[in-house]
Amino acid sequence: MRRAIALATITLAALLVGLLVEIVPLGVAAQWQGYKTPRIPRTADGKVNLAAPAPKTADGTPDLNGIWLASRAVFDLRQTRKPGDPIPFTPEGKAIFDQRQATLSKDDPSALCLPTGLPVRALLRTPFKVVQSPGTTAILYESGTRFRQVLTDGRPLPEVIDWPAWQGFSIGRWAGDTFVITTGGFNGKAWLDQAGHPESDAMTITERFRRRDFGHMDMEMIIDDRKMYTRPWSITAEFVLQTDTELLEFICEENNAIRRESR
Repeated sequence: MRRAIALATITLAALLVGLLVEIVPLGVAAQWQGYKTPRIPRTADGKVNLAAPAPKTADGTPDLNGIWLASRAVFDLRQTRKPGDPIPFTPEGKAIFDQRQATLSKDDPSALCLPTGLPVRALLRTPFKVVQSPGTTAILYESGTRFRQVLTDGRPLPEVIDWPAWQGFSIGRWAGDTFVITTGGFNGKAWLDQAGHPESDAMTITERFRRRDFGHMDMEMIIDDRKMYTRPWSITAEFVLQTDTELLEFICEENNAIRRESR
């Protein structure tokens, strides 16, 4: 009985986290209040000019540095699909998804403070910070206080994955003004979203980021996992630059009574 109650509590907790992310704007929890982001374009009244031209780095490549937030929250990747364009499940992938739907996503790893999948992490309304430097671009996620490093020194993805990872291993390159990230080496344990779309250890993800002006960045994410899906499929998102603030610490594991009760 206690386990059933704990599992129901986990499901409710995941839903509540999603709702809070949706309704609480970043400004309410802003850090370094009163300290304005330096060296950014502003209008005469002091507001950030989000429509100003996209900046460039010293070597002429687009500058993606900054804190970004999805313009809308998505918890179910079906929300990103056009009508009549369903997600192309394999029989195995559909069976896993249907089972997770039938149990109201009670086994969602993120409800136990384990990492979310890369697609839903990009689409939740929690901010992330891009730190762009020669050879490496880091992505710092406020949610869960997690990070990714995208290696841009010309190396390929590892041919042998000795240590499959929740977030995989990422390399990046420029294709014109678009930053292309390729990620493989997943352990297949994360869920792509809170609805329960599955991933496997065969998955690769390609992300294409383009900063179209100072305050807006577009992303296309292509998911290729032939164990779970019959063909590659993609989602898109828009991100808005967040200024005059900084990331907050977000520790899920602290005092995690839900996880202890679910054991």
